[in-house]
Amino acid sequence: MYRAIGMIEVMSVAKGIFATDQMLKKAYVDVVSATPVCPGKYIAIVQGDVAAVESSISAGETSAGEYLVDSFILPNVHPGIFPAITGTSEPEGTGALGIMESFSMASMITAADAALKAADIQALELRLGRGLGGKAYFTFTGDVAAVEEGVEAGKAIALEKGLLVDTEVIPSPSDRLWSSLV
Repeated sequence: MYRAIGMIEVMSVAKGIFATDQMLKKAYVDVVSATPVCPGKYIAIVQGDVAAVESSISAGETSAGEYLVDSFILPNVHPGIFPAITGTSEPEGTGALGIMESFSMASMITAADAALKAADIQALELRLGRGLGGKAYFTFTGDVAAVEEGVEAGKAIALEKGLLVDTEVIPSPSDRLWSSLV
C-alpha cells in the first residue's frame, strides 16, 4: 500500500504530457491517472513512497512552468481516496449525503482527504474535471453529524486556496437520488 499521492494540474495538454514524462523519469512512482480534462487541462496523479512522490511532483511543477494551475502532495493519503477517484467505491450503506465542489481538482483531492480523515464517512465519488468545466466534486455518505464534520474539514482546505464553489449536506436523500449516484 502506497503512503503518498501527488498531483499536478496543468493548463496545457502538451505541457501536461511533457511534465508527466519528466515526473516519471525523475522518480519511481506509479501513475494513478494521467489524462486530459475539461477545459483543455491535463492532470497527472502519481503514487509511491513519500520521497519519490515529492521528487516527482517537484519535477512536474518545474516542467509545467507557467502552465501549472495547482499541485499537491499528500504524504499519508486516506485509503478511501483511490477508489473514489477510480469510481470503484462501494459504500456499505446510505445515510446523509455530503457534496463538496471546487474550482481546482488538486484542491478537491486534498479537501476529500481531509474530510475522510476527520469523520466516519464513506467516499462515493471524486470526480475530476471531466464534463465539469475543469471543476471537481466529492460525494460521500455517513450519519448526518459525520457528514457535516467531513464537509467542514474539507471546506476549510478548499477555502484556504480560495477555490471552493459550494458544499451541501442532504440529511435524508431520496432513494431515487441514490440510484443515480451509486
